[in-house]
Amino acid sequence: MNIKVILANPRGFCAGVDRAIEIVERALDTFGAPIYVRHQVVHNKFVVSSLAEKGAVFVEELHEVPGGSTVIFSAHGVSKEVRKEAKSLGLKVFDATCPLVTKVHTEVMRYRKEGRWVVLIGHAGHPEVEGTLGQVRDGVTLIETVEDVSTFHPGIDEQLAHVSQTTLSVDDTAAIIAALKLRFPGIVGPRKNDICYATQNRQDAVKKLAAQCDVVLVVGSPNSSNSNRLKELARQHGIDAYLIDGAEEIQFKWLRGKTSIGVTAGASAPEVLVEQVIEHLRAEGVDVIKMDSPKEGVSFALPAGLN
Repeated sequence: MNIKVILANPRGFCAGVDRAIEIVERALDTFGAPIYVRHQVVHNKFVVSSLAEKGAVFVEELHEVPGGSTVIFSAHGVSKEVRKEAKSLGLKVFDATCPLVTKVHTEVMRYRKEGRWVVLIGHAGHPEVEGTLGQVRDGVTLIETVEDVSTFHPGIDEQLAHVSQTTLSVDDTAAIIAALKLRFPGIVGPRKNDICYATQNRQDAVKKLAAQCDVVLVVGSPNSSNSNRLKELARQHGIDAYLIDGAEEIQFKWLRGKTSIGVTAGASAPEVLVEQVIEHLRAEGVDVIKMDSPKEGVSFALPAGLN
């Protein structure tokens, strides 16, 4: 095949995902199996399967966890009710919530204390959104699209603030915020964008890929929000894009007539999966080129008791 492959940089694991996985691994080393994890610790099938083989037990609700056990909250964060339930069940908790998600939780609570109604930009049903909504009893409205802005009707004297899910499309979120500001000029927002650095950087890298490639492969699981945004972004730039959990899902009909393939990975996808994709393509005789990019250099501390 006379095709070249361009690897996006940065790609793959972010600091929050690294931290969450290390928390589970450290807990297993320190306390032994089983260690219970509420929800998938990160949204990646390979990561979850690997941790399960080491003794992690993934549950959706805390009533599935035996009393007195050790439980870890996923990187997506949880509601205050979940925290109360864990305490009532006598569970030992380690919190793997990404610090950048915790920042959004703090913003919501601060805005509500100020008496502001909060607009949360995000995707309904996503665990991060559920956790953020659960930081306060009321006073938060979820908005998913620019169209939702026109149907949002706060009280006549309501002061407003906006926050967002951390893994959204940067461009789509900016459009929603612009629509909110146009309709509600007095609305306030966080000093720093809620969309995390890793989401921003990976989307910027995909825009560069789209200018150089005619098809993009995104390594990531179907339930990964940031991975889906990468696929959508490539398609918005007019090129074919496919989300794959691993090399075995590549269909070579996708590559017929193409001269350059872009490869990236969502923030919850390990580099080993990217390497397998590259080896799979190399076996077909393609050349691999890496996109230059500075290192992100971000890291987060582990919870007390696991350092």
